[in-house]
Amino acid sequence: MPPLKRSFGLLHLLPPQFLLPVRPHRTVRFIRSITRPKTNRYNNVKGLPALDSSQSAALKRKTPFLPLRTGALAIKKGMTGMYDSKTGKRMPCTVLQFDQVQVVSHKTVKPHGYWAVQVGAGTKREKNVTRPMLGHFAAQGVSPKRHMAEFRVKDRAGLLEVGEQIEPSWFKVGQFVDARADCKGKGFAGVMKKHGMSGQPASHGVSLTHRAMGSAGPSQGGGSRVHPGKRMAGRMGGQRNTVQNLQVLQVDDEHGVLVVKGCISGPNKGIVMVQDAIKKPWPDLLGTQAAIDKLSKQTLITEAGHGTSQAVAAEA
Repeated sequence: MPPLKRSFGLLHLLPPQFLLPVRPHRTVRFIRSITRPKTNRYNNVKGLPALDSSQSAALKRKTPFLPLRTGALAIKKGMTGMYDSKTGKRMPCTVLQFDQVQVVSHKTVKPHGYWAVQVGAGTKREKNVTRPMLGHFAAQGVSPKRHMAEFRVKDRAGLLEVGEQIEPSWFKVGQFVDARADCKGKGFAGVMKKHGMSGQPASHGVSLTHRAMGSAGPSQGGGSRVHPGKRMAGRMGGQRNTVQNLQVLQVDDEHGVLVVKGCISGPNKGIVMVQDAIKKPWPDLLGTQAAIDKLSKQTLITEAGHGTSQAVAAEA
């Protein structure tokens, strides 16, 4: 049957508009912004490669900012003072103790995705070590360690041999290091102690809430909510803190002592991770044959340049 053609002559047969069924009509209302959208200042230049989310791409982006060699674990013994021989000024310094610091294992790119050196310090009885960790130490041929930490390195040249001892002379007098440690834990603290707030008035209608925080959020003008990041009472301290660019003042292998200028976070007898400063020039470690043996000399001499390799050859 052929389709029916619409005929304008039949329009008079339709009922009036008010007799037709009413269909619901929904109106969408919105507020149109009068401000132009802000352009993104990141990756807004033509010709930039697209960021890759793979593990190898992440390692490639972070590699230029990684240290060339591993760090060491030390125990904070306390603070003292030393006098500068040139100016005669007294300098505050921190004493760090090395306790059988040894390389335990490696992390490589193929199985783990990055380069790192696992370092252990101290001693621990076998009966106090779990079986998985006993198997880990036995496989590496290293005695059980009380403290363990990983130090990221740039490439394979920064990997030391498993079982090698790290002495305070691993760091050079005059170079700069970064010290990472956990701050002192203060427990649950109020806003006056944690954030330095002034509290409530001592009189004029305030009762039993002199150290309270007060209002936590605005009313209608601020969205009738508590904004993210609002400073409130809570646990204080205990977080990881890094103190950068500490100068090495003294090195003593006989007593296992490393003295650095300035203060380090954490209490005495706390564990400190010491590594070459990331914001300072790398220390010149190619002057002694012992340092060359510890590192992969072929890779380091190639990276240092032709002039440094000639100087090493002349000294040898």
